[in-house]
Amino acid sequence: MSLVVVTLLLYNRVSHFSFLNFDDERYVTDNLHIRAGLNWSTVVWAVTSTTDANWHPITWLSHALDCQLFAMNPAGPHFINVLLHAFSAVLLFLLLSRATGRTGASFLVAALFAVHPLNVESVAWIAERKNVLSTLFFFLTLGAYGWYAISPGWKRYLAVVALFACGLASKPMLVTLPFVLLLLDYWPLCRMSGCPPSPRHNFSQARFSILLLEKLPLLALSIADSAITMASQREGGALTPDSRFPFPVRLGNAIYCYAEYVWKAFWPAKLAAFYPHPGNSLSGWEIFLSLLVLAAVSGLVLKFRSSRYLLVGWLLFLGTLVPVIGLVQVGNQAMADRYAYIPLLGIFVMSVWGVADFADAKRISCTSRAAVSGCILLALSVASYRQIEFWKDSFTLWTHALAVTQNNFFAEDALGGALLMQGRLEEAYPHYQRALAINPDDPVAHANIAAYLEYHGQRAEAVPQFQAAIRFCSDSRLRGAFYAGLGSTYRELEESAHAQESFDQALQLDPNLFNAWLGKGELALDEGRTEDAARYLLRSVDLRPTGEGYVALGRAFAKMGRSPDALAAYHEALRVSPGMAEAEQAAAALSSGSR
Repeated sequence: MSLVVVTLLLYNRVSHFSFLNFDDERYVTDNLHIRAGLNWSTVVWAVTSTTDANWHPITWLSHALDCQLFAMNPAGPHFINVLLHAFSAVLLFLLLSRATGRTGASFLVAALFAVHPLNVESVAWIAERKNVLSTLFFFLTLGAYGWYAISPGWKRYLAVVALFACGLASKPMLVTLPFVLLLLDYWPLCRMSGCPPSPRHNFSQARFSILLLEKLPLLALSIADSAITMASQREGGALTPDSRFPFPVRLGNAIYCYAEYVWKAFWPAKLAAFYPHPGNSLSGWEIFLSLLVLAAVSGLVLKFRSSRYLLVGWLLFLGTLVPVIGLVQVGNQAMADRYAYIPLLGIFVMSVWGVADFADAKRISCTSRAAVSGCILLALSVASYRQIEFWKDSFTLWTHALAVTQNNFFAEDALGGALLMQGRLEEAYPHYQRALAINPDDPVAHANIAAYLEYHGQRAEAVPQFQAAIRFCSDSRLRGAFYAGLGSTYRELEESAHAQESFDQALQLDPNLFNAWLGKGELALDEGRTEDAARYLLRSVDLRPTGEGYVALGRAFAKMGRSPDALAAYHEALRVSPGMAEAEQAAAALSSGSR
């Protein structure tokens, strides 16, 4: 109970935080399937969709349930994330204490998991629901496996498979779980031949080969999910080409980031929402020093292998990071705090059990142990409390990211976007320029600069910027948005053929781009194709009701002689955009003309 209370108190403020311009729009605010709530259409879409380069239907459905329960109030999904994190901490404590019988050490590991600053990203970010949800299934799967180990049978094994499948359907990072179960067979379950019998349970032991065969159905699920994930990422353009980050560069970064995760586990400072990939800028001595640290820890683990929790903890840390360590590069980040959510458990177990054994050997009193543990947890809680505050809104998040990282073009783009959402376009523009200076191939910076130029009437200059954005972008949805922007620019330049081609390209990449349908409808209006225009514009306002869309729809209806429908469209425009002068004037003109 205390774990839940502490977690809720620590993260209480997130219920007042807003949605972020960091995947929250893709996962919730701009996702029409999710905003529709839980219905059969959403279920079918969630199960079949590989949107955003991932297959995670249970995560999609959890977001849809949020919208069903809380509409578009971010307080709801924030609170659900905190609850899932708190439940996971409780499950972790119960699993460890039941498996080892060491209540104090188990509680401390669970408390570290609950309050560690590296875990703030997973909890305080709505779009990272997939992490807290999949981790809950991770712990439930471990619990089911312990239940199966007590009395092996196909029904109990089926529970393990079902829960593991749910975890994979929440986030594919759980593909390493079958190997985690093999580690648990070594310690603390002691199911592997040659291990001292468990002091807590009389599990039957078997050779490693038999235990590996036992995991084959789970491994099959992992392989299938990995194949789906790779295909989804390739289709969505999320995989970074080898030409950008060759394998030696990826390997060097992976070694360096392993050491960084260890360092941040003990000194969680300068945490950011995005760490830019260093490319080939890492020096040889940095990689060598990181490799030396990893080799030294590995050597100590082997030297003291009689303390089996050291080997299990270290392999748990190294192994569960493999899917996200960057050997297969997805995106432009070097590492991410959220990736350490499960791997940190290995470091926690090594540290807590190691210190506990040391304290036992030195006969340190329980009071002294509790005092030191309390100080550590308090320090981490204070650090987390401060880190949580950075996630309250997009402006704060990216301002902090720029303060603690270098050459962060992604944060420059995102901070520019946050300023744009506040109507501070002139303040946003220098951030786009800095992003482009850091990374000349940054498609988002090119597109934002194009939008800025178009806003200031420099449409001819905006065209090559949009074209560069399209050329450098591998994400199909983003390319669609860029094509829509290019189409609008061509329309303003009265280059109808190029505009039509751009809008068609945009809708081919993403059929749900409201602004592409809007542009296509306005273009049809320009050319006198009013019936086509009305059809396109109806689609636009269905996807996203905007004042501009309804005014254009009203114009189309008026030209078709459907005055009541046109007037209704203008009134809708005023409902979604109160005080919109164009809508007021059009409605007044139509009303006076009908009298």
